[in-house]
Amino acid sequence: MTKKDLIVVVAKKANLTNKASADAVSAILNGIRDSLKRGEKVVITGFGTFSIRNRSERPGRNPKTGEKITLSARRAPGFTPGKTLKKAVR
Repeated sequence: MTKKDLIVVVAKKANLTNKASADAVSAILNGIRDSLKRGEKVVITGFGTFSIRNRSERPGRNPKTGEKITLSARRAPGFTPGKTLKKAVR
């Protein structure tokens, strides 16, 4: 499902115009992104938790040259599905 598909589904289920639905979806996604940028967790009960995961420095390899390199430590977004979502997918 793409963002465009999600906008159409939200518009139909919530009886909104596509424009209003697009604004709502964008606001939600921007809110999640902004919270993660601040290092906060986003918990959506029954769906899951978005959080920042710290990746430690690790050895790597340049795929083009084969040269060994060190990949620096970084922060990466992560998602842990909730029980309800896990049950629905099974």
